Amino acid sequence: MEINWKKNTALFLIGQALSFFGTMVVQYALVWHITLESWSGTMITLFTVAGFLPMFFISPFAGVWADRFNRKYVINIADGSIAFVSLIVAVCLMAGIKSTESYGLLLLCALMRSLGQGVQMPAVGAFLPQIVPPDQLTRINGFQGSIQSLVTLSAPMVSGALMTFAPLQTLFFLDVVTAAIGISIVLFWVKVPPVTLVSDIDQAPEARPEQVPETQAEQAPPKGAAYFHDLKEGLRYIRKHGYVLRMIVLSAVFLFFFAPAALLTPLQVTRNFGSDVWRLSAIEITFSVGMMLGGIFIGVWGGFKNRIYTMALSCALCGILAAGLGIAPNFWLYLAIMAVMGVLLPLWNAPSMVLLQTTVEPAFMGRVLSVFTMVSSTMMPLGMVVFGPAADIVSIDTLLIGTGIVVTLLAIPLVTSKTMRKAGAAPAGN
Repeated sequence: MEINWKKNTALFLIGQALSFFGTMVVQYALVWHITLESWSGTMITLFTVAGFLPMFFISPFAGVWADRFNRKYVINIADGSIAFVSLIVAVCLMAGIKSTESYGLLLLCALMRSLGQGVQMPAVGAFLPQIVPPDQLTRINGFQGSIQSLVTLSAPMVSGALMTFAPLQTLFFLDVVTAAIGISIVLFWVKVPPVTLVSDIDQAPEARPEQVPETQAEQAPPKGAAYFHDLKEGLRYIRKHGYVLRMIVLSAVFLFFFAPAALLTPLQVTRNFGSDVWRLSAIEITFSVGMMLGGIFIGVWGGFKNRIYTMALSCALCGILAAGLGIAPNFWLYLAIMAVMGVLLPLWNAPSMVLLQTTVEPAFMGRVLSVFTMVSSTMMPLGMVVFGPAADIVSIDTLLIGTGIVVTLLAIPLVTSKTMRKAGAAPAGN
């Protein structure tokens, strides 16, 4: 029976959006609860680190799991594990644990949720090419980005509203409910076409002589070492395929130097235009709305035929606009720049993901995307380690102008690299 890919994809995106919404509501609640209860920069730092370090360390192994096992089940198990942790925390809070005694529990919760997200994200990225035609991936990634931006925009509002009249455990129960609905949709209604995984290759030794020399087949690693062998094979694949390595490195540089524009702007607004709360809310909402519109735009347009040119356009204009934030003379122009930059960012995000989804072999997809996820989740925090302290020495305006110029110049190696242009022009499905 032929699978209706549009219905299939819509169901998957709806299920993931519901689950992501519950996750983000709890994420904001955790940060705000710790901030309001502890007034401690150390505690906030601990929770920030707990939110991304486990994801960094689990991602390589998560990529192996996404290549070895049914990705639909990997996504649901990770999603369910996060919901189960939320359920345990909710029950503990209902049992009478006081907020001042719950820091350890909430820190453990943040760690476990980060592990779950680290497993889920590469699997989702590797799963989409299984259910979406290759020539539609740019549009679907764009629409997915818009949905995530909408959730990012609405989740803090819902979280803040619930925290004003409901106990903290209510938000954790909400996460459990949304995850249960999302998992049910993906598990029972999303149909998955067959795809060759590492486990399938392992179970078909008769196919090995055609794929590898007999001497290598005889040296297959024991089961206990299989994961590390698969991880090493994934890294070897990245090194062997130059465009994959270049894509990961260029994305790392882009995110590192884009960190001030993404994370230091609230402090810049406070210093340059005033500490009014509405100004900080305005830049966050404007940027999120821009991201949502940008996702819709790339989803409808699809980008240039060569994906590299779409990424280079986004890179060059985002860099110019980031530098523009450093010289904006008034808040309203600043806000307009933020909106346009939000629109342009999906023109980098969607094609960069599609470039990998349409060119990497399915059996290596999870491992490649896990490294990509690991880099993506790490470079902005690493950029803040450098640019955050620097903002107390030089003005943020200067930092934005300097990093904006670097981001703009990054478009040059994108369009001048024959390897990247060839990968960007590769027909869908290659």
